[in-house]
Amino acid sequence: MAIKNTLSLSLKKKEQAVKRLPREAFRVWVKNTPVDTGNARRSTSLIGNETIHANYEYAVPLDRGHSKQSPQGMVKPTSAFIRRRLAQIMRNKR
Repeated sequence: MAIKNTLSLSLKKKEQAVKRLPREAFRVWVKNTPVDTGNARRSTSLIGNETIHANYEYAVPLDRGHSKQSPQGMVKPTSAFIRRRLAQIMRNKR
């Protein structure tokens, strides 16, 4: 019985952490979005807790590194964060 309860609790914690992951990834994306006028950051949103929507016409050039502020763009650092965070979650690290 104790093993089942411990497993259930562990799985529940993992599930909760995974549910928070899109919001965390969104913050990483926005942090890596270069700032000139602030439009790119203001025009980026999280839709349905699953899709980061960069609603401005120059999102692709920015993501391709056309800004010295963010030469790696936004996708690469965000993807790397998601991989690291999932590994932490699976190892039970907060």
